[in-house]
Amino acid sequence: MKQERRLLLLMEKIDKRFPGVHALDHVDFDLYEGEVHVLLGENGAGKSTLMKILSGSLPRDSGRIFIRNHEMQEIAHMSPEHAQALGIGMVYQELSLVPTLSVAENIFLGRLPRNRFGLIDWKRVHGDAKASLNTLGIDLDTHAITGSLSVAEQQLTEIARVLASQPRILVLDEPTSALSDTERTRLFEIIRRLREKGVGIIYISHRLAEVPLIGDRVTVLRDGQKIGTFPTSEVTEDQLIQMVVGRKLTEQYPKHGVEKGEVLLRVENLSVPGKLENISFEVYAGEILGVFGLMGAGQNELARALFGLEPAYTGRIYIRERLTPIRNSEGAIRVGIGLIPRDRREGLIPMLSIPPNITLGQVSQYSPHRVLSLQKEKQVAQRYIKELRIQPPILDRPVLYLSGGNQQKVVLARWLYGDTQILVLDDPTRGIDVGAKAEVFSIMDSLSRRGIGIVFISSEMQELLAMADRILVLRRGRIASIFQRGEVDQEDLLRSAS
Repeated sequence: MKQERRLLLLMEKIDKRFPGVHALDHVDFDLYEGEVHVLLGENGAGKSTLMKILSGSLPRDSGRIFIRNHEMQEIAHMSPEHAQALGIGMVYQELSLVPTLSVAENIFLGRLPRNRFGLIDWKRVHGDAKASLNTLGIDLDTHAITGSLSVAEQQLTEIARVLASQPRILVLDEPTSALSDTERTRLFEIIRRLREKGVGIIYISHRLAEVPLIGDRVTVLRDGQKIGTFPTSEVTEDQLIQMVVGRKLTEQYPKHGVEKGEVLLRVENLSVPGKLENISFEVYAGEILGVFGLMGAGQNELARALFGLEPAYTGRIYIRERLTPIRNSEGAIRVGIGLIPRDRREGLIPMLSIPPNITLGQVSQYSPHRVLSLQKEKQVAQRYIKELRIQPPILDRPVLYLSGGNQQKVVLARWLYGDTQILVLDDPTRGIDVGAKAEVFSIMDSLSRRGIGIVFISSEMQELLAMADRILVLRRGRIASIFQRGEVDQEDLLRSAS
């Protein structure tokens, strides 16, 4: 007879308000031993807020939390230290690593093992760190400075850090947003092993296809309220979409045929030492050029080089058939190139409000003697807040306090406002919900119809197949293939990339 699973966590009537926002409206949530409970909702729905309250990094305004130690006990006040002592581990969507420390130091930050003399046992630190990484099936130099790693490698380091503390309740907030399909499959295997050991896992994701693959139950939040909790076997993807966005999503991938115009961008023999080798391609007016590759294939370096962030590149870049060396971001903006980086934190000034973050690209081109009109800046921001449905629509709130998807919309608004002719999108849907993704794709389609050339880098093959006119596949820093729209499927892309 199968033993009944025990309740690990119970959250009752959790309420949280921020200025102008009711982030959580009396939300209930529970978790059982050996269960993967998926938490879904749009950006700003309250998912991360609920989990930050659980992990002790945010206080709740009201409500009760019960956690099983030997028996269920109410936790009156939660702090990060108390949460860790209770066996709660959390992998945040926005990475919490220290970029100037090594991989090993980050994995054991705050609990570095010591020898009998009280000194840090560095041999053990690196050995244990290597073992934690091996659990994830990844080979990273534990001495490497974390800030030098790719976003995906940092994501895996963060996961290894949390798993090293052997949590009883594991919260994963968008853990696969920067991972390739291979790394994602490996993480799912680890989650299944943890589930077999009785660990309760709360899994936050915007990838609806992951829900039946990994989840036992799913809870949907919308506008700070709980819509419902369901066994994953009893709900379809379409039903989940409707619950998440509050409406039927008629067209997830809006794509119209656009006649190619002139060559806006031509790249010849572009190389970045150790990263890219002899990359050549062109982007036409109105074209969406997709770029795909496995982790470390050079996609990120390509985006950075086109925006002037890899000044050591060799090769030639032509803008409208005119040779245009691009050695810094200011020069890229001047010739009409915009970039949405993979890590949105690189594209924002977090403590500034929405208006200056939107106008930043244009202001960087102003003469030092030009007077900045704050009134016009606010009008511009109000226009894009309405157009892109940025929530909450508060002008003077630092973007640091916006959800990930709304931060992404602010970066996108910057290039919509500017005189951008070539837009480089490096995984623009990473960490945003299904409704916001559809909005991003609709904007991409609209921009291409206006004659803007788009370089669309994505780790999601389905997105590329649906939106790109051509797909360029990178493998180990070289172009492996270029496919026309409609002549390739996911299997072809993976075969070419690997």
